[in-house]
Amino acid sequence: MPNRSSDILFALVKSLEKAEKRNFKLYITRSSGKSDLKVVQLFDALDKLDDYDELLLLKKLKSVEKPQLANLKSHLYKQILSSLRLLKSTESIDMQLHEQIDFARILYNKALYHQSLKILDKVKELAYQHHQESYIIQAISLEKKIESLHITRSMQDRAAMLSKEAKRINEKRRNITRLSNLAMKLYSWYIKNGHARNLADEQEVIEQFRSNLERARNKEGGFYEDMYLYQCYTWYGFIRQDFLMYYRYTQKWVDLFEKEPVMKTIEPSHYIKGCHNLLNALFDLKFYSKNYTVLKSFEAFANSPAARVNQNIEVYTFVYLHIAKLNRYISTGSFYKGVALVPELEKKVEQYQYYLDPHRVLVFNYKIATIYFANEDYETCIDYLRKIINDQPGLRNDLQCYARLLHLMAHYELGNTEIIESLIKSVYRFMAKMQNLTVTEEAMFKFLKNSFYTPHNKLQPAFKKFYEQIKHLETNRFETRAYAYLDIFSWVEGKVEGKTIGQIIKAKYLASKRQ
Repeated sequence: MPNRSSDILFALVKSLEKAEKRNFKLYITRSSGKSDLKVVQLFDALDKLDDYDELLLLKKLKSVEKPQLANLKSHLYKQILSSLRLLKSTESIDMQLHEQIDFARILYNKALYHQSLKILDKVKELAYQHHQESYIIQAISLEKKIESLHITRSMQDRAAMLSKEAKRINEKRRNITRLSNLAMKLYSWYIKNGHARNLADEQEVIEQFRSNLERARNKEGGFYEDMYLYQCYTWYGFIRQDFLMYYRYTQKWVDLFEKEPVMKTIEPSHYIKGCHNLLNALFDLKFYSKNYTVLKSFEAFANSPAARVNQNIEVYTFVYLHIAKLNRYISTGSFYKGVALVPELEKKVEQYQYYLDPHRVLVFNYKIATIYFANEDYETCIDYLRKIINDQPGLRNDLQCYARLLHLMAHYELGNTEIIESLIKSVYRFMAKMQNLTVTEEAMFKFLKNSFYTPHNKLQPAFKKFYEQIKHLETNRFETRAYAYLDIFSWVEGKVEGKTIGQIIKAKYLASKRQ
């Protein structure tokens, strides 16, 4: 999967849609009065490039010298952003509020104080409706400036009312900041480490959660306070592998948007992330029916205009919808459907190459590798795992470990005995170094090492003995990673019964439907 370009102007130009390109051309020619501007030539040259190549770019721009290029690129970058701001000014509530506050400041500078105050009243009304407290603070700040420096006679006790309102909104903003900071800290911990690996990890997360949450509590509440509070509990439960807590708070997170549908258009990214986590929780708990219902609802949202309002939301929706689909195929044993989805997925990843962050690409690669492994295409599985091991080191230590373990298992299935022994040693050392070894995995390494000396006709009984050894660990909270990331238990069970891991998972899914 490709990497994004390091040139910010090239990435911006490539992100533009046809309508945005047309609008830019109209904007720049209208503001300059010339159609042959160097910035337009630079824009056209960049638009025609498949990859950023400065030498090729200079060959295309005959009238531009190399020392001029940096300033020309900087100017073009600003002009594109200015044209987009005009085009998109009505698409988001924050841009509308920002524009109105700018108008109020212009009127104030014209000494039209009453007109400025009227606009500020409208700004506050709109901001209160949509929970945009940061703009209320800006509006109050300008109101206080007008009332303290000029005699407007707008109303008595105005100063006291504004002071009281400012104090209340500031406290609300402080609380939102504390909660959002805690949510971000917990999420960052997860991105770096994955799930809690042991009691020490769990205690670290518990202390961070409790100490920060206590300072952030506020009885008044509000949309953003509730949203960030639910996010805090979501990451807290997820990291600790308390999947019931994870499910309860992701459901609250999504329900918050269902109660105020207008917020889906204001904070679509948070809504999409909430849906993703809800689907993830249902996947982890194997609530198949509810997962299917939520997935269909999310798919309907993905096909709605709200999911295509801008590229950010479009990409975000694509990522989480396809992760949910891959998870669905993995949990139900429909691995052939997962394989069929890969070409479409690869095509979209190529299309969105400039916008996908490395973490999402890593997750895609791991999910796809898992699907190919279960579909018994071990060589293709290894190809995807190499992308994680070779191209994305240092990100998601947990997935780095399980990618190596799955890589080892794929070579085991292929019968590559000449490299298995060295792979066992290197993977074991890596997982031990990352403190990512569970009891299940310790037992598995020992079994794989001993299996070299087990006669083929005695291998199935050996697997049966190994399965009996680890079966009771399936419900252990700190062992669930061996199940959630890589279903080791089903793989061993398949070896015992002479079936593939896909057949075992499919049978478990069908059995759950009959209950």
